[in-house]
Amino acid sequence: MSEHFRVHGGARLVGDVDVVGAKNSVLKLMAAALLAEGTTTITNCPDILDVPLMADALRSLGCEVELEGDVARITTPAELSHRADSEAMGKLRASICVLGPLVGRCKRAVVALPGGDAIGSRPLDMHQSGLEKLGARTWIEHGCIVAEAEGLQGTQIWLDFPSMGATENILMAAVLATGTTVIDNAAREPEIVDLCLMLNQMGAKVEGAGTSTLTVHGVTELKPTEHRVIGDRIVGATWGFAAVMTRGDVRVRGVNPHHLDLVLEKLRMAGAEVTVYEGEDEGFRVVMEGRPKAVDFVTLPYPGFATDNQPFAIALSTVSEGTSMITENLFESRFRFIDEMIRLGADARTDGHHAVIRGIEKLSSAPVWASDIRAGAGLVLAGLCADGATEVYEIFHIERGYPGFVENLRKLGANVERVSS
Repeated sequence: MSEHFRVHGGARLVGDVDVVGAKNSVLKLMAAALLAEGTTTITNCPDILDVPLMADALRSLGCEVELEGDVARITTPAELSHRADSEAMGKLRASICVLGPLVGRCKRAVVALPGGDAIGSRPLDMHQSGLEKLGARTWIEHGCIVAEAEGLQGTQIWLDFPSMGATENILMAAVLATGTTVIDNAAREPEIVDLCLMLNQMGAKVEGAGTSTLTVHGVTELKPTEHRVIGDRIVGATWGFAAVMTRGDVRVRGVNPHHLDLVLEKLRMAGAEVTVYEGEDEGFRVVMEGRPKAVDFVTLPYPGFATDNQPFAIALSTVSEGTSMITENLFESRFRFIDEMIRLGADARTDGHHAVIRGIEKLSSAPVWASDIRAGAGLVLAGLCADGATEVYEIFHIERGYPGFVENLRKLGANVERVSS
């Protein structure tokens, strides 16, 4: 029996909400555990569907994985299987991140081409090119990407685009390569910094985390470690947008506010009062009294406005005063979300990678379908600003990225329920 969310509009979100570990970090950290024999412990893991899927993928390679609360313990054997072609591998996009560790550790990998969100093409050519420059041969065969190498040798690698996935795979292969690897135009996201921190704790020698140039001095072996996942900046942003859209007052805890500097500035431009907190009590508070003002958004690699936040920007624009332009530079299919927003009465038009949205006072309820994690969350936020009850279907997408989503919404005062279909 499938389930969907029923969202009743009209509530003003008020209260505190906690953000757990980042989805876009924890899965890569779990994959990095493949690089060292022994037990690696990862804490602050989010309770989302992708974590047990990744655990199953690692088990198929010979690891023992124990998930208990927000802790993952991964015991990696001396002899790993190089075949990551199990059913679990095809269900999540992040499964491709085992490619680099397997090539680095086993010198061979067979990895099922990944599944995940339907937001447009995400080719693996930069992953392959980077591994080939390190000395591997790669090809696609029977629905898998295959890579093998007699040995990996450090080199200079230039990425045509600062891809997170390519940066992560090349980085995790390079830490066990001979010599020094320099990755130019590398991704700069906080999740990359988190991975570099864990790798260095394991004995790797990675310099330049958070900059566009990563320098990796290869080592002969790594050791297991314990590491805490950073807070999820995309989930944090979701709650910030929700506060502005519902004219609420929400305190978000457990995420570094500087990972959301641009997001918080955009919310200020929309008219919100934003306060940031650092140290042990890190997070931010968003207070919105009146109707938000229209703001333009352009998606770019970090430190630009994240494409994962684009659905929230669109949802906010539909109820803002004035006209907004949203420019999507990363994924061509992400504007599919707008078709669902139009069902809710949004005044929106698209032209290539631009969307023009004229805000209206209130949306109207309708049945809508989530096409990816963030689109699903964006539809729920839109439903909070619609009259009547909005039914959101395909909610398994949402639950891949948001632990306790309904429970947190209800705690903040929203009238949202899970309904069996």
